[in-house]
Amino acid sequence: MTDPVETMWEGRFITAKRQGKWEYVSRSRGIGAAVILAIDDAADGRHILLVEQYRVPLKANCLELPAGLIGDDQAGEDPAEAAARELEEETGYRAGTMTNLGRFYSSPGMVSESFTLFRATDLAKVSAGGGTDGEDIIVHRVPMDRIADYIAERRDEAIAIDVKLLLVLADTILIR
Repeated sequence: MTDPVETMWEGRFITAKRQGKWEYVSRSRGIGAAVILAIDDAADGRHILLVEQYRVPLKANCLELPAGLIGDDQAGEDPAEAAARELEEETGYRAGTMTNLGRFYSSPGMVSESFTLFRATDLAKVSAGGGTDGEDIIVHRVPMDRIADYIAERRDEAIAIDVKLLLVLADTILIR
């Protein structure tokens, strides 16, 4: 028999729960997340779009893939539409093609949250980006052949690095 789930605390976006001796956090109201691997194949070469913003839990700026919540303002929001909206809000780029790469879990030992990863291609710059009011997002368009060095440089500047950036570093850190 499975222990019942007890809600210890619930806010607008997260809920702290306990099941037996296990404590974890989940998203409130069935909200999901979309993460976007945005690849810009342009005349000046292949680039990846990254965003940087201050993250209160880290008390530091964090370098990340563009991302956002699905259904935080609109219940039943389509994940691909949410990903496209977030990409444009955060980076100022609109995707011609948005490919669903599947569902992933970021820290399954303490958070039940999952995210759907999308690859955005056929990009067109349509605005400055920077997010919605108060997000103050900095957009970085980084050449793919410099991505490992760029992330290392940012880490040396005391910028936090989101774990999802391991996706773009895989070929530089895997044992061959």
